[in-house]
Amino acid sequence: MASASRQPERAPPEDNPYVREPELEFAPVEDLDAGQAREQAQALREAIDHHDYRYYTLNDPIVSDHAYDRLFGRLEELEEVFDLDRQGSPTRRVGGPVLDELETVDHVSPMLSLDASEEAEEVRSWADMVEGKVGDVAFSCEPKFDGFSIELVYEDGQIARAVTRGDGRRGEDVTENVLTIGQVPTTIPDAPDLLAVRGEVYMPKSAFQAFNEERVQRGEDAFANPRNAAAGTVRMLDPSTVARRPLSLFVYDILETSAPDPDTQQAAVERLRGYGFPVPDRHELVDNVEGVIAYRERLVEDREDLDYEVDGAIAKVDDQSVWDELGTTARHPRWAFAYKLPPKTGTTRMQGITVQVGRTGQLTPVAMLEPLDVQGVTIRRASLHNAEQVAELGVGEGAEVTVERAGDVIPQVKQVLEPGQTSFTMPETCPVCGSEVVQEGPQHFCTGGLACPAQLRARLEHYGSREAMDIEGLGEKTAHLLVDEGLVTELVDLYELTVEDLVALDRYAEKSARNLVEEIEASRDTDLTSFLYGLGIRHVGRDTARRLVERFTLDELMDATEDQLREIEGLGPKVAAAVRRLFTSEAGRGTVEALRAVGVSPRREQGGDELAGLTVVFTGALEGYTRREATEMLEHHGANVTSSVTSNTDYLVVGEDPGSKLDEAREREVPVLDEEAFEAEIVDRLPP
Repeated sequence: MASASRQPERAPPEDNPYVREPELEFAPVEDLDAGQAREQAQALREAIDHHDYRYYTLNDPIVSDHAYDRLFGRLEELEEVFDLDRQGSPTRRVGGPVLDELETVDHVSPMLSLDASEEAEEVRSWADMVEGKVGDVAFSCEPKFDGFSIELVYEDGQIARAVTRGDGRRGEDVTENVLTIGQVPTTIPDAPDLLAVRGEVYMPKSAFQAFNEERVQRGEDAFANPRNAAAGTVRMLDPSTVARRPLSLFVYDILETSAPDPDTQQAAVERLRGYGFPVPDRHELVDNVEGVIAYRERLVEDREDLDYEVDGAIAKVDDQSVWDELGTTARHPRWAFAYKLPPKTGTTRMQGITVQVGRTGQLTPVAMLEPLDVQGVTIRRASLHNAEQVAELGVGEGAEVTVERAGDVIPQVKQVLEPGQTSFTMPETCPVCGSEVVQEGPQHFCTGGLACPAQLRARLEHYGSREAMDIEGLGEKTAHLLVDEGLVTELVDLYELTVEDLVALDRYAEKSARNLVEEIEASRDTDLTSFLYGLGIRHVGRDTARRLVERFTLDELMDATEDQLREIEGLGPKVAAAVRRLFTSEAGRGTVEALRAVGVSPRREQGGDELAGLTVVFTGALEGYTRREATEMLEHHGANVTSSVTSNTDYLVVGEDPGSKLDEAREREVPVLDEEAFEAEIVDRLPP
């Protein structure tokens, strides 16, 4: 049965004249005393919150834009003249102060990803697993939005922070930016003491088109798709710019609450609706897995008519009482599954084939296309994978082809409707650096290594990425600029850069140049997992890098044989060969030794599971540890460090000047440890 798409009206603040009578005359500000100003400001905040809810969430305003602007202007005036605290005020929607950087904070509860498939049989297999464990269940279905996940945390009914998904355990604090979104309540009447919810920030398709047109008219680059526009906007450092962009929000999960947990997912959605959040408008309860499949098919049929991008249908076991029994994997909850929508397709003609050189030196044929619009996204090129696929498809200049776009990856040519010229062959030398090209199976590789500018640019960007050396500001444009200007000819050159070098470039002022140099300097002290991943070894992701570190020091790894490498569980011959090749090649080994010579000192993590299952919260300043050091130490040994005290918290560790978390711990009877007790109770349990 489908739930109603119409949002129920939240009761307006009682006896508030600015809700029903917005045309009231205001007394001059100078005639008010401080107490009267605070009272009027609070009434205005409540009224404006309600009008925002009617306008953004219900799409049913009850006052004119002119009346709303008068209320908003009066509130701004009161806050300015009487220097009133704007925490929780709707005037923060116009944008807060420019941020120097986005701080990383812990999630109240882990934000896991969902297991997913495009195959109906995979969905049925998941449902069979669920019913085999807990019996027959109903499923709560909702769209899988192609947006940007966010955690919203409310304390005592007032928004405390908004955090990006990040790595699922911690993310970036984007509170000032998210508060500019009209659908985000700044306060929630009658909310529990703690409420953490998960939602999706997105840019409506209609707004996205208009927004892109404005950017092009101003001479700026258009965004590729609404998701990129939303994600890029949420993480900006200037909230006033964010406030001018048309972002929207859906909220669909309660992550943590001090109120009794809802019995079902349907009840959770209704509770979110009652709090004033915009919830998914295509939420349905179905009796079985065939209902899930039918729901997804209806979503496929209607996706063109939706004003937001969707890339799947999410099914959740409706009965939340069995969620704990079903549990989670390291990455996914077992009580939910995403049935992905088929990729978007379109038809166009090929203008030719070019060859792209990637980070590992792999050469990839790329089809250059006559511009094609696929559901609001303009496509001009598509991947052809390798020379064998080019031959099998029979593609070439002038061919009419079907192009498929799935997610954010480069679109792919899936079918040739009318052949073109098919004389393409892979080059014998690299089109970027002229080095010899060698073939390995169906793939071709440039042998130029870091001497190839294309590989160096991509390798440099990868080296500075968050999952690798985490050098803020070393993105794609900066990597290209540093290589193209000759400032970086190998990775070690990064550590020779000066502020003066960067200021001489067009895009750098002294502050941004200094920030990048400081970020590069800070990266000298890193962990070995991040360092290995940053080297960009073929087939080695972060998980593989972590397994290598568990077995070897860096010196041991540099001398390890392929047989020794393959002793690591799950490490296959391709990975072992790639690792061995890097450390035995003159360029690879030389790069590592050069980086160590300039002070890059990767620490080997010595982790374990001694604290597995333990949940700890910190408050106040510790004398013997920074917050980051204490958190990393506990997490490295299996503990879960969170930012809020809940019923699942095992210990609150208290330093100097503790905050409200101490009161919350006492109310919930959570054990409290000072620094001395923390070391005796927890730290001393760890191996030396």
